[in-house]
Amino acid sequence: MGLFTQLLTLPLAPVRMTVAVAEQIRKQAEREYYDPARIRRQLDEIGALRDSGEIDPQDADALENDLIARLLVANDRPQRES
Repeated sequence: MGLFTQLLTLPLAPVRMTVAVAEQIRKQAEREYYDPARIRRQLDEIGALRDSGEIDPQDADALENDLIARLLVANDRPQRES
C-alpha cells in the first residue's frame, strides 16, 4: 500500500518540498523575530538613538513598546530545538 500511495502522490512531490521549505523559512523567521538577545540589542539601539536625538521620544516609546511586547511573547513561547 505504501508504494502505491507513493506512486499516486509522486506528482505532488514538488509542492510538498515547497511547503517544507516555506515552513523552515517561517520557523527561522520566528526564531529571529522572537530572539530575546536580538530584541534587547534593538532596545539598546533605540535608547542610543533617543540619547543622541536622532529619534523622536514618542517614536522611541512606540518602538520600545512593540519590542517589549515581542519580548514578553518570546518569554512565553516554548523553547524549540529545530
